[in-house]
Amino acid sequence: MTAADVADHAGVSRSAVSRAFTEGAYLDEDKRQRILTSAMQLGYHPNAMAAAMTGARSNLIAVFSGAINSEYDSEMLSHLISALNVAEKWPVLLSGDPALPEDALLSILRYPLDALIVRGGSVSPALLESCLKLNIPVIVSGHVAHEAGPDCVARRNDGSARMATELLLDRGRSKFAYIGGPEDWSSELERLNGVRSCLAGQSLELVAMTHGDYTFDGGRNAARDLFGSASEIDALICANDAMALGALSHLRHEAKLDVPGAVSVIGFDDIAMASWPEFNLTTVRNPIGETVDAILRLLEERLNWPEKPPEIVSIEPSLQLRGTH
Repeated sequence: MTAADVADHAGVSRSAVSRAFTEGAYLDEDKRQRILTSAMQLGYHPNAMAAAMTGARSNLIAVFSGAINSEYDSEMLSHLISALNVAEKWPVLLSGDPALPEDALLSILRYPLDALIVRGGSVSPALLESCLKLNIPVIVSGHVAHEAGPDCVARRNDGSARMATELLLDRGRSKFAYIGGPEDWSSELERLNGVRSCLAGQSLELVAMTHGDYTFDGGRNAARDLFGSASEIDALICANDAMALGALSHLRHEAKLDVPGAVSVIGFDDIAMASWPEFNLTTVRNPIGETVDAILRLLEERLNWPEKPPEIVSIEPSLQLRGTH
């Protein structure tokens, strides 16, 4: 069924049908209802893709998700997709897994996207530049993409790491170990630098460190290696909660260490599992609600004001004091 069929059935012009399905367009209410009734009887739905080709918004938002290998990524995406739906935006979710060829990612640009939202370091700077050249607004969440100049929402990773380190220093800890994420991620470099600089201010340095994959098993295996070779550790900082929970599992159930009596453990993100009684993890909160609100605000402002200068929104961290510090 086409708009012309609806116009004939309702006894109105083709332009009246178009106005009936255009938000904010002026049309006599009786005529609008007659058109909507005819459309329902005929089974007609406006084609958003076709409308987008004429300059209207498609409301399609591509979301490059990263590998989604941590609980925080899953929680974040769930909240983001729900918020987009409430705003009547329709996300097209794409994996940013490194195994996915960039040509496959570029193919999504053939569709009439209103914008792209990129989680973390899930796409290359070259792809971001391609999107911006095509006048597709880009919002990066998780780090600041200085090289391309899109809008960004990011936590203060350096400040978060300093906050966690200072908490354990105040607890009297002095032999720090660190389990980081992938070494080439900018957020990881910022967190590690924050830990090191805070320790250096007290004439201390890390006694041991390693890198994991942001998963529970990765944290457990990393803790097993660290505490097998450096038993003097009395403070463990993990770059995310999933690894901190895995490390906590090893320390309590395999190494039989008292946490927090013998060793303090702190994570990053404040995922739902961190507050479970069996974990009760002290962590640095990375607020999902505040982050998603900032993304939606930047998205709406960018769509309404394309020439607006790029904006960087910094999310302030906070400590969630529980039972592992």
